Amino acid sequence: MRTLIALAVIAVAFPAVAKPWQGVEPGVTKKDEVVKKFGEPSRTVSQDGKETIAYLGKEAIKGTSQAQFKVDASGLIERIDVFPGPVIDKETIETSYGPACPSGPVPATPCYQRKLTDDFRTYFLYPKLGLAIFFNEDGKTVQSLTFTTQKAAK
Repeated sequence: MRTLIALAVIAVAFPAVAKPWQGVEPGVTKKDEVVKKFGEPSRTVSQDGKETIAYLGKEAIKGTSQAQFKVDASGLIERIDVFPGPVIDKETIETSYGPACPSGPVPATPCYQRKLTDDFRTYFLYPKLGLAIFFNEDGKTVQSLTFTTQKAAK
């Protein structure tokens, strides 16, 4: 549920640009390119005319415990959900993607807006990057990162 809310916020908050992950860019990269790059997925699930390919277990992509790629009907990657293997903290996120946005107009450089899910868990929304970062219950370590485009968020 919190992912759906965040994606709805993302759909309104930024243009159809997305930050690539591991060379895969939502709205640009095709499923075949992902399979060529990472090998056959551990699991494939089809629902409502869309497909999700997942890499987990022994097929997990280096640095993750799991990565899921949502594929639209034309074969384009719409969204990437990454569940990191190592522990990633807030400081690492801010160093990698940018600090909190100042009050007032959003600057030209990437920054995050701190948000809460419907179950009161913190996530950072980077509108300019098409990126939402969800934190574990401790509020300090990353649970997952969602890379998406405006089209996929609708």
